[in-house]
Amino acid sequence: MGLYLLPFSSPLRARPVAGAASAVNSVPAQKKAGRALEAGGQIPGSSKERIGRGLWRHPRPPASLFRGACLSRRRSVVVGVIGGGADVKSETFDVGADSAVPEMVKFADALHEAAGDEKDGLSDSIPKRWVIVILCFTAFLLCNMDRVNMSIAILPMSAEFGWNPATVGLIQSSFFWGYLLTQIAGGIWADKVGGKRVLGFGVVWWSIATLLTPFAAKAGLPFLLIVRAFMGIGEGVAMPAMNNILSKWVPVSERSRSLALVYSGMYLGSVIGFAFSPLLIDSFGWSSVFYSFGSLGSAWLVIWLNQAYSSPLEDPDLSSEERKLLLGNNISKEPVTTIPWREILSKPPVWALIVSHFCHNWGTFILLTWMPTYYHQVLKFNLTESGLFCVLPWLTMALSSNLGGWIADSLVTRGLSVTTVRKIMQSIGFLGPAFFLTQLSHVDSPSMAILCMACSQGMDAFSQSGLYSNHQDLAPRYSGVLLGLSNTAGVLAGVFGTAATGYLLQHGSWDDVFGVSVTLYIVGTVVWNLFSTGEKIVD
Repeated sequence: MGLYLLPFSSPLRARPVAGAASAVNSVPAQKKAGRALEAGGQIPGSSKERIGRGLWRHPRPPASLFRGACLSRRRSVVVGVIGGGADVKSETFDVGADSAVPEMVKFADALHEAAGDEKDGLSDSIPKRWVIVILCFTAFLLCNMDRVNMSIAILPMSAEFGWNPATVGLIQSSFFWGYLLTQIAGGIWADKVGGKRVLGFGVVWWSIATLLTPFAAKAGLPFLLIVRAFMGIGEGVAMPAMNNILSKWVPVSERSRSLALVYSGMYLGSVIGFAFSPLLIDSFGWSSVFYSFGSLGSAWLVIWLNQAYSSPLEDPDLSSEERKLLLGNNISKEPVTTIPWREILSKPPVWALIVSHFCHNWGTFILLTWMPTYYHQVLKFNLTESGLFCVLPWLTMALSSNLGGWIADSLVTRGLSVTTVRKIMQSIGFLGPAFFLTQLSHVDSPSMAILCMACSQGMDAFSQSGLYSNHQDLAPRYSGVLLGLSNTAGVLAGVFGTAATGYLLQHGSWDDVFGVSVTLYIVGTVVWNLFSTGEKIVD
């Protein structure tokens, strides 16, 4: 017969304490020992006697082993005796956070906690912040898949409905009507209600618009223009919402690589869209592209609603270690009620960000929009070859953006200031494309021209660790609004730059087109290095 102590929550079986003997042979002695333990004292007698009576107390385990027991609310513990005796009764008492806990109970809890920690390590192998990053990456992958499918499907659609080039251009541009409207509005909304709701809304909205596109096209041109504008509304809130949520979930030492991964989702989405759209159209018709791509958003939404939170403060399952790391990221508990427009717009680094975003997107949009035409007119590729080589810059950007992110975070970790890192990365993002575009007028073979294009876009992607990471540096609480401001300038650069390129090609040459882009890259480099900063300037 021996004494046992067992918490109800423990999975261990009740066993006699090692060394138990028949020395404990009376109920009064057992009750006396139980009362001594309940009071937090020792069982009467020397250590040697207690060992002989089967009541040896295990040395106190390290406090770190039974931290869970100390944090629990109240536990029921049974003190009883194993063995014969019909009149032996067990005694139950409550163990609170501050009460004296018998040492054997603590030891059992320690074993239970150690086993539980080992099991939980598998499920927590991926930090929750990177789960959020991967979900944002997937959302941006779907974003560009749904956006570029029209670039492929418009060819059979225009043949079926008899659209002329002007009508095709109108349809393609209608997306930007909604996209421009929700850049700043989406940022304000995300900063006020949280990025989870806004990004979830955006994915649902643009997925529904994608699914409705075939019906709208068959109903008439006005309906198609409205649906495409609605799709732009949904995708317009994506970048501000993502920027808001990552500003709370990602520490500064991981900011560049996390944003680079998310933006590489856009590049890979373009690759997948360009690769699979022709296959689906050939097999099932042009409408299948919109039905298949649009339906993917519902699967993403289910996971997003179950896993994502706008802030670590809202996640009840976040580990204590990760919570401590992220709360050290100066996350504000106060909700955003008003936007300090005067303070934001009075800061030179904000205007440096806006101007640099304009200069960057001018060159980027021109290359990505007019590249097939350049391949066809200058390099004399057929349309199939032009489409194939259009995928190469996207792949290059996906790889180099992640490379740039790791380099930037490594420099910050090694002690280089965030300001210096942002200036280095954005200077590469400006001067690299400028250099390779100037080489295009000197190359005399298609392979060298393609190499210059790929290198230009690869260097361009270093901007993800420069200006695209800077919104969270300057104003973490208002990063959504700040990205909405700068991306509005970026979208306008794409619209005006695309139109200006057509005019330059009609009255000039490709050298003129590339010359304007190079000039703006240099202007952006000067402005960025003079006025940008990586420090927080708006609380």
